[in-house]
Amino acid sequence: MSTLNEYLRHKREALLARKAQAEKQPVQAGNKFSAKVKALGRSGVREIRIRDFQVISDSPPDFAGYNLGPSSPELQLGVLDSCLTHIALIQAAERQVSLRSLEVEVEGEMHPLAGRPGYEDVPIYPHNIRYKLIVESDESEETLQALHEAIEKVCPILNLLSNPQRIEGQLIAGRPEAETV
Repeated sequence: MSTLNEYLRHKREALLARKAQAEKQPVQAGNKFSAKVKALGRSGVREIRIRDFQVISDSPPDFAGYNLGPSSPELQLGVLDSCLTHIALIQAAERQVSLRSLEVEVEGEMHPLAGRPGYEDVPIYPHNIRYKLIVESDESEETLQALHEAIEKVCPILNLLSNPQRIEGQLIAGRPEAETV
C-alpha cells in the first residue's frame, strides 16, 4: 500500500469482516487487557509491559531521571494522540472518507511545583489538554466535520479523559525474607 487511501480501503475491508464475525457470536463481556510496570533499581526507569511489547518510561534529569524515555504524563498525551489517530482512520474507512494525509497533535500543561505549598490550586495532572486533527482531503467541510464529530463520539481515550471513571487501587505489601547465612 503506497497511499493513505489504499490503507483506508484495506482498513474498511477488515472492519467489515470483523463486524460480520462479531454478529455471528453471542454478546459477551468486553475484552480484558492489562499492563504491568516494574521500576528498575539504580535508575528508577519504568519498564511497561503490554502483551509482548515493552515501552520504557523515565523522567527528565530535573526530576531525578535519566531521560531514557518519555515521562508518564507525556505517554498519556501520546496515548490520546495514538487513539485519536486510530479512531480517525477507522471512522474514515467506515464512512469512505478520502484522506491524503492525517496527523494529530496533542498538547497539555503541567507545572513542576503543582500541589506544593503556594501551588495547591495548580492541578497535579496534565491539564489544558487540546488537540488538532490535521487532514488533507478533497472531501467537503461538512463531511470532514461529521468525521470529526464521529471521532470524538467513539474515541475511548478521549472519552475516558473527558468523562473520568473511578479507579480502584489496592496495596499488596510484602517484606523481604531475612537472609540466612
